[in-house]
Amino acid sequence: MPLRSDPLDELSIPDGTTVEEHDLVTDGDIIVGAQSTVEFGVRGNHVIAGERTTFGGHIEAEADCRLDLWSEVEGDVLVGQDAYLGERVHVAGRLMVSGDLDIGDDVHIDDGFEANGWIVIRNPMPTVVFLFVYLSQLLRLGEEEAAQNVIDEMLEGSDADPAVIPRSAHVSDDAWRVSTPATIGDDCRLHGNIRAEEIVVGENNEVFGSLRARGDIVVESGTRIHGDVTTRSGTVVLEDEAEILGDVSCTDLEFHENATADGTMRARGEMTMIRSEKRKSSDKVEADRDTVDTADASHQRERNTSDGPAPQA
Repeated sequence: MPLRSDPLDELSIPDGTTVEEHDLVTDGDIIVGAQSTVEFGVRGNHVIAGERTTFGGHIEAEADCRLDLWSEVEGDVLVGQDAYLGERVHVAGRLMVSGDLDIGDDVHIDDGFEANGWIVIRNPMPTVVFLFVYLSQLLRLGEEEAAQNVIDEMLEGSDADPAVIPRSAHVSDDAWRVSTPATIGDDCRLHGNIRAEEIVVGENNEVFGSLRARGDIVVESGTRIHGDVTTRSGTVVLEDEAEILGDVSCTDLEFHENATADGTMRARGEMTMIRSEKRKSSDKVEADRDTVDTADASHQRERNTSDGPAPQA
């Protein structure tokens, strides 16, 4: 397991993620970097948030929920297993925990809390620090298999990729603003303009907003963007049956012949159309036509020979 200085280096939205009634809903885990603001609620398997993270709605976690210190939740927190709340966390609604509750000092829960398991009042170690220290100790002792088991146990119960919101991001119905690259999976339905360094939007998505990036933007097949697609110094790629309900502006543009844009397509550099693979090249068509003509001529000669007069004895 490689350790990086900042593992939350990309906005990553997994396949099938939707925004429903101001909630971000996904089948997998939800990981939010420190000092980020998510103006709607979230629903997922595990929900993990770094310090000074703000949620503008409810949190529903089927498994564990861990909120690091100084986090704010403007709604209820419903947890299917265990909950970990760091120091000075504020929950404006009610906290319901099916398992154990590990809670820090000076935590405010406006509408009270209920836990079916053990309640421990202390200062839980921040998530990233805890995992780093624990795994480092196992590796120092040569327990590589045990470390791998810890990682597998963390990911157990969810076959889907996690939804990752990087550090200092701002996510709302109006805009998703990050200072990192952004990757959207397949079959997603999202609301808001997406602002990132680079953007890749997968297949068969519905994005009710525009795309804007400094670098490249890729819109894969069957995806509909309800807004403009703009890049400052990158290339825009529109794949087969991509649909842009707005303008396209970029340095270079590559678009499939079946891609459409309702507005104007502007490219300061090169503009390239990608032909369908099923369409034959002109040389191939001419070769096939010559083959057909030759076959028809041969057939005509055979017919003339068979219809001619019988030879004289």
